[in-house]
Amino acid sequence: MDKIQDTIDTLKVYNQTHIIKILEKLEGKQKTELIEQINKIDFHQMMELYDNTKKEIQIKENKIEPLPYLDKEKLSIEQKEELDMLGEVALRKGEYAVVTMAGGQGTRLGHIGPKGTFKLDVYGKGKYLFEILVENLKESNTKYDIIIPWYIMTSKENNAATKKFLEKNNYFGYPKEYVTIFTQGELPLLDTDGKFLIGKDMKIKEASDGNGGTYSSLRASGCLADMKEKGIKWIFIGSVDNALLKMVDITLLGMAINEGVQIASKSVVKANPHERVGVFCRMNGHPKVIEYTELPEKMAEEVDENGELKYGESHIMCNLFSIEAIEKISKEPLMYHSAFKANSYIDEEGKEIIPKEPNSYKFESFIFDAFEFFDDIAILRGKREDDFAPVKNREGVDSPKTAKELYEKYWERQNVIVNV
Repeated sequence: MDKIQDTIDTLKVYNQTHIIKILEKLEGKQKTELIEQINKIDFHQMMELYDNTKKEIQIKENKIEPLPYLDKEKLSIEQKEELDMLGEVALRKGEYAVVTMAGGQGTRLGHIGPKGTFKLDVYGKGKYLFEILVENLKESNTKYDIIIPWYIMTSKENNAATKKFLEKNNYFGYPKEYVTIFTQGELPLLDTDGKFLIGKDMKIKEASDGNGGTYSSLRASGCLADMKEKGIKWIFIGSVDNALLKMVDITLLGMAINEGVQIASKSVVKANPHERVGVFCRMNGHPKVIEYTELPEKMAEEVDENGELKYGESHIMCNLFSIEAIEKISKEPLMYHSAFKANSYIDEEGKEIIPKEPNSYKFESFIFDAFEFFDDIAILRGKREDDFAPVKNREGVDSPKTAKELYEKYWERQNVIVNV
């Protein structure tokens, strides 16, 4: 009884009395589960996040500078061979692992189920996004005579469906013992008065805490410890929805080793100065990805002595980290961004309310917010047509149609190269 009273006292302190009324109506398992959930919430953190939604964003004077990069296409044969050799040696020693961020649902694509289970209509019969990734990994395994440990981050929402799908498809031929599935963290949703929303399952509604939660989830799930045990030194983190994602790029790995950095990333040049993408820069002496909304127009249009955009390197979610970097970041609190969205909820009377307008805040951190913890980053410029075919929107830009075209054209070019 004392435990329940402690929970009620906490709810009173943080002005969540509507939950007390709901708790009074619940019995048995439902009541126990809600109390357990409440006791795990960091109320102080949630109230800080709520308070931040009410503050005006302060535009600080920041010193923004361009970051140097290596253009893969412009490397000499000798330079590329040197970097590739460094990367290949680390790979063959078994020092490399990959993480796929696959916590999203295919809602925006009109697909029911995890995004990785979406079938891209390539070559008539189609391929699932997970299948495309597996092919990429298996090719590297064969080429370098290894088996790369593969970690897949799901969300609580799609974890069961992802596991079932991969089991049903026998992991597309990938050795199951080298696949580890873990879930990302979640944070409660708050309404405009700072109150938690209750869902139909009579629990506080939560949502995934953004791709920046990957670091802490790797630690909390035991995956980081598992990597250390396996002797992993480098970890590639990419998302499930890029049909041209190269999870194994020995040039990128070799560049990171050669430059002695703890983080490296692949970029593609912006399509035009005003493309709505985050770009790499150095801000106040640290690497950063700056959102297109934060980059002054004049800077966005600036060119260097070669006529190239000074701030033209787009972040495409192809990131490489040393294990020490992951360990460091996993202990640091990242900045959270809030998104104002419409979410249904159960009111105090037990009635479901479906709002037509945004009514609540979702909080998420971004993977690139961690770059600021480091003094340097190595950037390898790839090519859009070789490295970036995102599947995000049902139609138009970054849609299944554009990804299909990019994917098929890429493999046509590869087959021509092989046959020459």
